[in-house]
Amino acid sequence: MKPFYIFSLLFISSSAWSQSFSAAEIAAWKAQAQGITITRDKWDIPHVSGKTDADAIFGMLYVQCEDDFMRVEDNYITNMGRMSEVEGEAYLYQDLRARLFLDTNRVKAIYQTCPGWMKKLLHAFADGCNYYLYTHPEVKPRLIKRFEPWMPLMFSEGSIGGNISAISVERLKNFYTKNHSTSWRFKDWQEKEWEPVGSNGFAIAPGKSASGHALLLINPHTTFYFRSELHIRSEEGLNVYGAVTWGQFFIYQGFNENCGWMHTSSAADVLDEYLETIEWKDGKPFYQHGGTLKPVRVEKIKLWYKDGNALKQKEFDTYHTHHGPVISEKDGKWISISMMNEPYKALAQSFLRTKAKGYKQYNKAMDWRGNASNNTVFADSKGNIAYWHGNFMPKRNPSFDWEKPVDGSNPLTDWQGLHPVKETVQLLNPGTGWLQNCNSTPYTAAAAQSPDPKKYPSYMAPDPENYRGIHAVRVLKDASGFTLDKLIETAYEPQLPGFEPIIPALIKAYDEYTDKNPRLTEAINVLRQWNYKYSLESQATTLAMYWGEKMLTYTRYHLPEDEPNDALSLTEHIIKRSTSEEKIKQFNLVLDELTRDFGSWKIAWGEINRFQRLTGKIRETFDDQKPSLPVAFTSSHWGSLAAFGARTYPGTKRRYGSVGNSFVAVVEFGPRIKAKSIVTGGQSSNPNSPHFLDQAKMYSEGKFKDVLFYPEEYQKGANRTYLPGK
Repeated sequence: MKPFYIFSLLFISSSAWSQSFSAAEIAAWKAQAQGITITRDKWDIPHVSGKTDADAIFGMLYVQCEDDFMRVEDNYITNMGRMSEVEGEAYLYQDLRARLFLDTNRVKAIYQTCPGWMKKLLHAFADGCNYYLYTHPEVKPRLIKRFEPWMPLMFSEGSIGGNISAISVERLKNFYTKNHSTSWRFKDWQEKEWEPVGSNGFAIAPGKSASGHALLLINPHTTFYFRSELHIRSEEGLNVYGAVTWGQFFIYQGFNENCGWMHTSSAADVLDEYLETIEWKDGKPFYQHGGTLKPVRVEKIKLWYKDGNALKQKEFDTYHTHHGPVISEKDGKWISISMMNEPYKALAQSFLRTKAKGYKQYNKAMDWRGNASNNTVFADSKGNIAYWHGNFMPKRNPSFDWEKPVDGSNPLTDWQGLHPVKETVQLLNPGTGWLQNCNSTPYTAAAAQSPDPKKYPSYMAPDPENYRGIHAVRVLKDASGFTLDKLIETAYEPQLPGFEPIIPALIKAYDEYTDKNPRLTEAINVLRQWNYKYSLESQATTLAMYWGEKMLTYTRYHLPEDEPNDALSLTEHIIKRSTSEEKIKQFNLVLDELTRDFGSWKIAWGEINRFQRLTGKIRETFDDQKPSLPVAFTSSHWGSLAAFGARTYPGTKRRYGSVGNSFVAVVEFGPRIKAKSIVTGGQSSNPNSPHFLDQAKMYSEGKFKDVLFYPEEYQKGANRTYLPGK
């Protein structure tokens, strides 16, 4: 790491990021806007129509900026590795992680090689954002005063974390600050999402539906407000509705009139760590590979970060082998990492699949193999239901253990190209008449009709089972006669199977306990009578949630590094690795905490578990003294299909949700699309808008609104229809 340099913020902001728009640009934007129509329906959902795909994308980005420019800009600041310029030094190594894989120079070069059709879309993206800034001079960007057409190539999949989120910032920081500690596991767990993010997807075949048409559940679990509900149409065949990640020009999870797709985060092995044997010669690093020494590529990365009223710069010497960038060190060996780094393919696939007319075209779009972070649950109007586990899948020598870092000096560990899509784990029209994925193993996706694990390399699907997957199979396996409403009811079934093994273990510990008291006995009896279902009135849900979380923290802290820590394994660890005394001790701490905070441990779940939206800012604040709504559904860790990850915040005793169900939809693919959806709070991020909280009560109760897909539907009772800039 090199010394830093200090410059004034004024100097930086007045140079690179204060470009004005030319008269010719403005005239071109105004002319294009004349052919774009935006209709805001009664829920304020934007329906954007244009003659060409590029027109629709121009309008799509314009309305995203209208609804939440702050989040659009934030995503690009993050993905360009520039967050430390606006947030300070704490984000320096997050930015370094981004820059190790993609920098603006490389992305600009990729942009130059893009075909004409893609360049039109990329320019439409930039033009839509810039026209918004031109027509809204009161909006003051934190950093990006001009959007460029190459920017979407730095943010191409739309997943909440993307591939690089698998790389620990702490490990990266330790290596590049020469602090080569490897004791990072528990600390890394603490840094990650405290609530597991993921998603649920269900596909129902015609034989299991009441109408004889296929149905699809789209249920991503993300941080709240990470995506927006939107509809775009063009005369070039674009007609797609669903959830768009702020700042992107494709619907990430959604449907068109022919088919729909739901992405769930995948644990398919799409990246590998390599142990590199390093030798230094004349002050330069080399690594062993195939009996020879190869030079380590050294690249200088300069990062600016905000420090008070000044910008400081740090310069890093970063290291790359042919496997990829070096991210850490262990036992004297450097660790490099290989992962998908093909932004054009990822972006092309993400857009083209939205125009698929059915299974065959969607499967053809998968041939781009640019989806490295997601599984896909699919249904179409021809009655097909399908599942793909991952997409980008490197070929590897099966004699190595790919769940651990492999020897980078052995050429046999190098990737041997990619598996074609037909070789990956997938399902088409299983005999069950349904399929599901809840970030769980694909080998239970359709019960007995699931893929056979013996037919695939172990690295294709190392995903463990989880309690949502178990729960999904239970509710789907014997059900039939699905309608949209029945599919919603199924997606909110209140059982919590994750507690079924551990509550009996707690009760057994109590029965063996000698120091009983009336309070403890009464509380345990509440759990004895519990049916493992959440509800607003349930005191047992409160006790179970608080105790379960304490046991997870206790277990993770005491768990050896090489032990599995997936949900089902953690259950076994809770049961077997904690004594009866420890189980009771943690339960007594729960009773103490509830009594301290609420005056009694006898507190209904709905009194504690709340939805609240106050500011619309990216970092929302919460306040026990301000209005909030009770929510029954809860943490996905315990198998709640409808996910609501909540916790306390500074100054609060109640728990407020910020991750889980976000945009949720159910779709029926008949001659005409029928669909229902719900989002957290409402479409607008402006607290003064009537659409800031107009969906909040429905969201908290698991009730949905009708999707207005056809012009005659969304134009009736529309809030307003206008052109961009008007």
